[in-house]
Amino acid sequence: TCEQHAAFQRDPRVCRCFTFSRDGTLFSWCNGQSVTVVKSSDSSIVATFDLPKTALLEFSPLGGVLVTWQPYTKSPDSPQGDANLQLFELPSGRLIKALYQKKVDLWCPSWSDDEKIAVRSVNNELHFYENNDFNTIANKLHMQKVSDFALSPGGQPSKVAVYVPGSKGAPSFVRLYQYPVLGGPTAALANKSFFKADKVTMQWNKKASAVLVTASTEVDKTGASYYGEQTLHYLAVNGETALVQLPKNGPIYDVAWSPTSSEFCVVYGFMPAKATIFNLKCDPVFDFGTGPRNAAYYSPQGHILVLAGFGNLRGQMEVWDVKKYKQVSKPQAPDATHFSWCPDGEHVVTATCSPRLRVSNGFKIWHYTGSVLHKWEVAAGSELWEVCWQNFADGSFPERPIRYQATPTELGTTQAAPTQAYRPPALRHLPAAASSKLHEEEPPQNMRPGASGEKALSKTALKNQRKREAKKAAKQEAKSEPEPEPSSDPAPVSNSQSASTCGESETDKKIRNLKKKLKAIEELKEQQASGKVLQKNQVTDILESCDI
Repeated sequence: TCEQHAAFQRDPRVCRCFTFSRDGTLFSWCNGQSVTVVKSSDSSIVATFDLPKTALLEFSPLGGVLVTWQPYTKSPDSPQGDANLQLFELPSGRLIKALYQKKVDLWCPSWSDDEKIAVRSVNNELHFYENNDFNTIANKLHMQKVSDFALSPGGQPSKVAVYVPGSKGAPSFVRLYQYPVLGGPTAALANKSFFKADKVTMQWNKKASAVLVTASTEVDKTGASYYGEQTLHYLAVNGETALVQLPKNGPIYDVAWSPTSSEFCVVYGFMPAKATIFNLKCDPVFDFGTGPRNAAYYSPQGHILVLAGFGNLRGQMEVWDVKKYKQVSKPQAPDATHFSWCPDGEHVVTATCSPRLRVSNGFKIWHYTGSVLHKWEVAAGSELWEVCWQNFADGSFPERPIRYQATPTELGTTQAAPTQAYRPPALRHLPAAASSKLHEEEPPQNMRPGASGEKALSKTALKNQRKREAKKAAKQEAKSEPEPEPSSDPAPVSNSQSASTCGESETDKKIRNLKKKLKAIEELKEQQASGKVLQKNQVTDILESCDI
């Protein structure tokens, strides 16, 4: 209904940060004076903490721990600084542990979904804790300089992907481990090394069976791209690794796993960018063609995919049914800086937030068919910093059949109008001429074997089929060669006349042969006129030509 929640009273103070718990039952925020945790159902207070400088908040997966972070500072009274990362037990409010975390990168511990394992990055090491006991380090992973890691989703056994940057000519690498086996030459489940990597982004799929690694450099030494250079790598827990081959050169803007864990979408290439869905063998399944896009968002149920162009693009969104590969709608959200799916898989929110844009701040609630259900804009002089849906436990919203007809609303739809090339007023009364485009648009294409009605062939069968086709073509070419003339002493014929006639019609062949014969007879007549004695069959040819 897009109405203000009746149980929540608006906090008049400026909010610095807020977050929902993983299942959405708890909500916490900091208003510059304290951190408050309430129940989402009735806004009853669970706990309050005197932490006015808190800048980041996070709940553990089961909601049993609240993590707060504030910028690290030093003072004359405390030269070493105060512990700025604090973990509180809920609902008791007991302080579990206060830790030092100077950098905002990797500030929050990563938990397994059952909270049996938690991981922190400390001085290029990974520290593992068990059962929320942060006073005891249960295990460590130390190798050279671990600069990033990603803990797998789900329960036990937990797996971790670690990234070690290259140095002194050695390549960078990513390795997968299964806890608690972290040491020894055979401990790694998979290993992928590569050059040209200043930083990486690692993404597990929901089933924790594979990781996608986007490796990027800050500068493209070839000068082809302002955005540096990116490559996409695939690692599976069964040891398989691959470099994902992208058919168009240019940046990799976004990579998104499907919630089904069976495929992933990549948006890449110089504008207009391509978007392609790949399977777990890294083979392309469907190509969406080219368009103004730089982001991909799967619905929580995995049945709808939105390809969008935000930031410096015009905010065009393409909504696709990924089972039928059919476009549902094409709405437009200009100046949007944020997009997220509602857990029900039916609605989305787009927002214009500060500091990315400090004007026209506000948000819109949409149905995926393109209808705008609600619109809200901030008051003059105010700014919108963040918009977030309430979380819900997995399985709360089953997948619904996809609709293609837009839901009628008072605010209507914002389908992108077809654009036309500018024509000067003096030429507008003339018929429109074919315009040349700066970029040729590529249409969507189904890349699955047999998508066009053909059966999928193995490599051997495909090779044999090509041999048969080549043999058949050679036979047809041999049949189309002209037969030799019956004349016993034919006149010499030029190379251009004796060329293969493959591709001629039957009538053309007869006309050409007749012209050749008449030319030979004319030469025989000239020889006879010069006094040369001709053979009997040559005289017969001349007499037959007179009948013709």
